[in-house]
Amino acid sequence: MKSILKRISPVLWEISSETRKNMRVPAHIYVSEDMLDMLFKDKSIEQLINVTSLPGIVNYAVVMPDVHEGYGFPIGAVVATDYFDGVISPGGIGYDINCGIRLLKSDFDIKSISKEIVTITAELYDQVPSGVGKGGNIKLSDKEMNNMLEEGCRWAVLQGYASNEDLNFIESNGCMTTANPDFVSKIAKDRGRDQLGTMGAGNHFVEIDYIQKIYDEEVAKAFGLFLNQVVIQIHTGSRGLGHQVATDYIKKMIINVKSFGIELPDRELSCAPISSDLGKEYFSAMSAAANYAWTNRQIITHLIRQGWKNIFGKREGNLNILYDVAHNIAKIEEHIIDGVKKKVIVHRKGATRAFPANNVELPQKYKSVGQPVLIPGSMGSASYILVGQSQNMEKSFGSCCHGSGRTMSRTAALKKYRGEELKNELKNLGITIQTGSLKGLAEEAPEAYKDVDSVVDVVELGLLAKRVARLKPIAVIKG
Repeated sequence: MKSILKRISPVLWEISSETRKNMRVPAHIYVSEDMLDMLFKDKSIEQLINVTSLPGIVNYAVVMPDVHEGYGFPIGAVVATDYFDGVISPGGIGYDINCGIRLLKSDFDIKSISKEIVTITAELYDQVPSGVGKGGNIKLSDKEMNNMLEEGCRWAVLQGYASNEDLNFIESNGCMTTANPDFVSKIAKDRGRDQLGTMGAGNHFVEIDYIQKIYDEEVAKAFGLFLNQVVIQIHTGSRGLGHQVATDYIKKMIINVKSFGIELPDRELSCAPISSDLGKEYFSAMSAAANYAWTNRQIITHLIRQGWKNIFGKREGNLNILYDVAHNIAKIEEHIIDGVKKKVIVHRKGATRAFPANNVELPQKYKSVGQPVLIPGSMGSASYILVGQSQNMEKSFGSCCHGSGRTMSRTAALKKYRGEELKNELKNLGITIQTGSLKGLAEEAPEAYKDVDSVVDVVELGLLAKRVARLKPIAVIKG
């Protein structure tokens, strides 16, 4: 199957739109030559080719070097469809709507608090509820739920969980104004009613890192970063509410897709024209779930700040947000299509926005350098802070990878690794682990993921984003 790939650059490969009759655009794949064999171990390339058949798709379907098989779309995909004539597909966003990552900056360097890491880890584990189906301390009434879904992090400001300054450093300021809670089912609302401010399980985490290396001093300074600085990453999404929104609308679209005259090579690509009532309803519900996720990460930020204060008291310093980006979302954006600026729906599934300098969406503080891009590795490897590059607007609709990407299923990881052994191995590497599930820890073994350094090499060589700083983990908190 490698024969269908045409090399465009050292890290960019193309599958021609003539490869299959129903392809409307080419497929672009960002991987190194060393990663090629891995591409064909699952259905990700087959899924990518299928995606190119979607009505209204423009330019090309793109996958990032962390690509692996998903539902309908491969994870790591970026696809844009025409705002007026295209479709929206829940498979291009995923079940965990606005699963994303946030990074908090401390004023401490690692040497000044190294003796307190175990205490800090235990405190943050106590502060942030985690685990499958785990509820938190916030219970929302119907009215409060609707207000939060509509207002996102603006609701969190009114409730005392956020400041207006926080909102400046969250994608879309933590609120998609296209949200309408009326299109979120009661079942979805009930699933999310007590999960706000909780981490969940799976690959979600709170992680304490320090900046091990800085590659670009100018950008690091603009971001407020310094060598050996202690930072905290938060990775979670819209919990049961987002999953239910996806479930509800995938079912509706599977039933109704043929009524729109749409033929699909895979029922998992179920979709609806964005101009249809069903398309508009899904986009409104997805926007509400995205607002839930941003608010969820904001309340976790509030809880972490409380824990930080409990430990450090008067010397707590600040835990300011560097940035918060979504990994699973659809956004209305303008991009150059065939030489003309057009409004499109950009689906990012396991991919992150990575806008360059001077983009209107960026906070004033970052306008001159570009958007921070947060790339977490596995819990035993490095993570990266990158910055968006101008070329990526043409190459990837202003997008980048979202992590290192799985190479092994959770089932396979469980057969190969034991949680207790893994915990001890990580301890020997100087990484403190706090978890409620050793089984869940084994599922997320570092060896189940691609090498994050190699993944970041590809996006840098592909001119999508460039390195600013490398983070080394010192503590991981999981459900």
